[in-house]
Amino acid sequence: MIIEQIYTGCLAQGAYYIESRGEAAIIDPLRETEPYLKKARDSKASIKYIFETHFHADFVSGHLDLARETGARIVYGPNAETAYEKYEARDGEEFRLGAVTIRVLHTPGHTPESTTYLLLDEKGREYAIFSGDTLFIGDVGRPDLAQKKGSITKEDLAGWLYDSLRNKIMPLPDSVLVYPAHGAGSACGKNMSSETWDTLGNQKKTNYALRADMTREEFIAEVTAGLQPPPQYFAKNAKINKTGYESFDKVMQRGAQALSPKAFEMAANAEGAIMLDVRPQEEFVRGFIPNSIFIGLDGTFAPWVGALVTSLQHPILVIAPRGREAETVMRLARVGYDNTIGYLEGGFEAWKAAGMEVDSIPSIDAEEFARRFRTLPGIKVLDVRKPGEWEAEHIDGAQHFALDFINENMAEINRDTEYYLHCRSGYRSAIAASILKSRGFDKLINVDAMFDAITSAGLPTTDYVCPSTLKTQEDA
Repeated sequence: MIIEQIYTGCLAQGAYYIESRGEAAIIDPLRETEPYLKKARDSKASIKYIFETHFHADFVSGHLDLARETGARIVYGPNAETAYEKYEARDGEEFRLGAVTIRVLHTPGHTPESTTYLLLDEKGREYAIFSGDTLFIGDVGRPDLAQKKGSITKEDLAGWLYDSLRNKIMPLPDSVLVYPAHGAGSACGKNMSSETWDTLGNQKKTNYALRADMTREEFIAEVTAGLQPPPQYFAKNAKINKTGYESFDKVMQRGAQALSPKAFEMAANAEGAIMLDVRPQEEFVRGFIPNSIFIGLDGTFAPWVGALVTSLQHPILVIAPRGREAETVMRLARVGYDNTIGYLEGGFEAWKAAGMEVDSIPSIDAEEFARRFRTLPGIKVLDVRKPGEWEAEHIDGAQHFALDFINENMAEINRDTEYYLHCRSGYRSAIAASILKSRGFDKLINVDAMFDAITSAGLPTTDYVCPSTLKTQEDA
């Protein structure tokens, strides 16, 4: 028996390859099928099943292309309605794979169709669970993504999740291995560990949601508390996974069009395309094509594209480091952005060599930022980090302007004001600056520094104090 976790850091996503006696199964595959096909070819195995734990919201699954290419059966658990052919398994149903067995455990809660797959080894022992977004390492799946107005609430789903965990998963032996669909960095949970697998016994000891003395009401309250709004692309990806999509090969072929600088400019104007610059942030701020948007490949690329580019159908033109053009198209397609129409041949250097117009954003380090903060009266600082980071500590007088919600909060800032933008590392502030620059905000300075370096430079900071604490102090 072979079990291999295929982990993709940008999406914090785990797909799984299981093989026994020449038969293989794939659980929760990503959009590109070649990694799974290669593993099967190298082992001289045939892919028999494609198991989906639920309708994924944070990426587009590769199940349809993989089924077309291998003849494998797509399997979902109960309550999974799709526009394409698949097998809807019954709770408790078993599938034979070589000498091992995969048992279906319907575990609704994250979504109504959420299913955990229990692997029984060659001797019929309960060996591992592939828990999807039902159980993570250190957390459980958020219950608000599949709620429906007037019918199913997040509290309803949280209650189902409590029952699923207590009735289907926690009774399993402590030795059972837990293989989830995501780890730290995914927006599908709140408190995921950086570890990507564990034993169920250890999770019973350490995962807050599996406390033995936890009541149903306590569980519902804890898992629904503090949930941030999901990224806008989540619902769109879930719909794609239900209804189907264009083949990955066609998407890659369309995006592989190499365009000269002139042709690139003409395409941008004719198509109204988003010009997406994926180079390192330090290269982007030094020089970029006017009105292009920066989201660097070497950061959490796909989730930020999904959070900030609001239309999956909008044409995209890519400015990438040489040799990484196809990677960019692939990583866009993973989250449903299938309309890449070409890339700048020769990259930004070719654009400059052709004498085309170039823009830039001033960038400073932590020491220079601290100097200006102390000497320039009324300096305006935009902190683009997430709410939790802001609440933990922020610069005195800074304005919270979270990148996640930049499209909704544009009216909060003024084009005539000079702003200094910072985040934790300079990556998100560069993204925010590029978006603002493309929308007519010209007085921007990016602070390219770690937040620790900013605070170490002596800038005054404030820790968040919750309102209840303030009330207690006032009453005292």
